[in-house]
Amino acid sequence: MKVLNGESSIFNIIFLFFTVAVVSLYSGCGKEKAGGPTVEAVPVMVTNAISMDVPIELREIGRVEAYNTVSVTARVGGQIMQVGFMEGEDVTKGDILFKIDPRPFEAALAQAQANLARDIATLANAEANVVRNESLVKQDYVTKQEYDLVVSTAAEVKATVKADSAIVQNALLNLEYCTIRAPISARTGNLLVKEGNLITANSPSPLVTLNQITPIYVTFTIPEQQLTEVRRRARAGQLTVWAVIPTDTTRVFEGKLTFIDNTVNKETGTIMLKGTFPNKDQTLWPGQYVQVGLVLGNLLNATVVPVAAVQSSQEKNFVYIIAPGDTAQMRPIDEGPAFAGKVVIEKGVAPGERVVTDGQLLLRPGSKVMIKSALVLNIQGGQSQ
Repeated sequence: MKVLNGESSIFNIIFLFFTVAVVSLYSGCGKEKAGGPTVEAVPVMVTNAISMDVPIELREIGRVEAYNTVSVTARVGGQIMQVGFMEGEDVTKGDILFKIDPRPFEAALAQAQANLARDIATLANAEANVVRNESLVKQDYVTKQEYDLVVSTAAEVKATVKADSAIVQNALLNLEYCTIRAPISARTGNLLVKEGNLITANSPSPLVTLNQITPIYVTFTIPEQQLTEVRRRARAGQLTVWAVIPTDTTRVFEGKLTFIDNTVNKETGTIMLKGTFPNKDQTLWPGQYVQVGLVLGNLLNATVVPVAAVQSSQEKNFVYIIAPGDTAQMRPIDEGPAFAGKVVIEKGVAPGERVVTDGQLLLRPGSKVMIKSALVLNIQGGQSQ
């Protein structure tokens, strides 16, 4: 009996300890259930959708071309006596580029002028002889045959004088060609001859190539399907073309559409267009690739949000709207054209509504949000905090 009483006491102590533990555990679980788990708000960045006029553009990759290119060659041969520029230098129309040794051409001119003077004197004598014989033939002092010979001699000398005059003019031109001047205002390229070199007339290799870069062309192509619309809008008024250098997207250069090719390339299905740019600071350079936009018009009072606000799904793109009570609402959208980091929303968002631009990965429809920063959408092209 004593042993049994001892075992009963131990059992009672174990049971009491177990009961206290269960009650404590149950009591703790009840408090958690009553208070509920704490729901943390998702930090996001937002901005307001705005209404603005948006340019309708065709965007392509273009290439810069010189407005005018001249390969300078010599029209007479001889030794280069002077080079009047440094290669890569800008020159103005009429500036001296090269001087060729003029002495052989000065001598040729002097000889031609002397021959002309001699034949003019001979012509004067021949014409005087005609006058004298004209009266004599009437008096039968000379025969008609002799008179005709005098007249033909005078005519022959007169023709010789004309030929001499042409030779003199040619000698003057050759002497003038000894000085080679810039035919356009342009930038010089690589200098292919040096002072002292002997050159030949009309050589296939140019002495230097001039590129006119103020103004300058930007050439690009568009699909033939867009040609009708471009031509229609071009007839209504001159179209604006802008260009951006990929390595410097902060600067936008503006020009005008000045050329539409007369043939569609049958191999590529595209047609070539050219925009003319003032390029006064000579930033655009021949051969350079640029991003080009052809402005066809404006989309008036369009709803615009940052591109960062648009999210993709298997069904349809969407944005998160901040609903009353700072909760996230998923809103399917129809997108329009994108431009300068922004996108047009044709359906799904109204101007003034707040859209999430950062933090969407943690959001679900109905999620509480904490706005950590707000972006102001800049109409001119960027965002500022």
